[in-house]
Amino acid sequence: MGTTRRTRRNASAMKMVGALLALHREAAGYTQRSLGELFVVGEQQIASIEQGRRPLKPDLAEHLDELLDTKGALSVALSRMPEVDLVPLWAEEYLDCEREAITISWYESLLVPGLLQTEAYARAVFRSRVPVYDEDEIEQLVAARIERQEILHRKVPPSTSFVIWEAALQDHLGGREVYAEQVRHLRECAATPGIAVQVLPLGRSSHAGLEGPFILLETPDYQRLAYSETQRGSTLIANPDEVGILAQKYAMLRTQALNAEDTRDLLDRLLGEQ
Repeated sequence: MGTTRRTRRNASAMKMVGALLALHREAAGYTQRSLGELFVVGEQQIASIEQGRRPLKPDLAEHLDELLDTKGALSVALSRMPEVDLVPLWAEEYLDCEREAITISWYESLLVPGLLQTEAYARAVFRSRVPVYDEDEIEQLVAARIERQEILHRKVPPSTSFVIWEAALQDHLGGREVYAEQVRHLRECAATPGIAVQVLPLGRSSHAGLEGPFILLETPDYQRLAYSETQRGSTLIANPDEVGILAQKYAMLRTQALNAEDTRDLLDRLLGEQ
């Protein structure tokens, strides 16, 4: 992960700031829709901020303070929020979108996708980082990763699809017990309604994902986005043509991967080898 970092905000504090925004918005006579349209961020984003599900960014807080005549209340509240968790700056925008997504399609070639990682496996991933994290940072990052997985357990979770190159399942990060627990968890996820897990097997003569991992998202207002990471940064893609190309790649990867039943059989075989 990159070295440029910032802190993420405490969830209860985000709800407090959101409630403060709702109070001032209503006092000024705006609806969520009219305020969202005014700032070209949309009704859904304003609603998410007010519900504490999306952080209020400092620049937007300043503009809202001016429009709603809050005497700087939002900016001050934002500056006093407790800082509890380090996250790469370049990943922040993606995480905001992931929380809201109604569909997630994820191709991964290097490791198990973050939304499907066990706590022990996530810890092994962060301990593999060079230069190393200290143990406090590792525990914060592990907690944040596991917290992200709550979206899969909502009353109405996003529709999720994962294609994992088998090479990612050949490394035993964390050792034999951690690996076995992770494969068991993948097997459980593969049997969960609403979660599609497919393994792209080794030994294929064609491979649509050779340029690396990526994620496709669809937002509540049906905007299609894509996200990809490199060693030192990441890209959140909104251009419809570029997103369309990655969607074509993902569709091809799904045809090249094992179907759901064969994937479950492969995971069973991996477990049997432990």
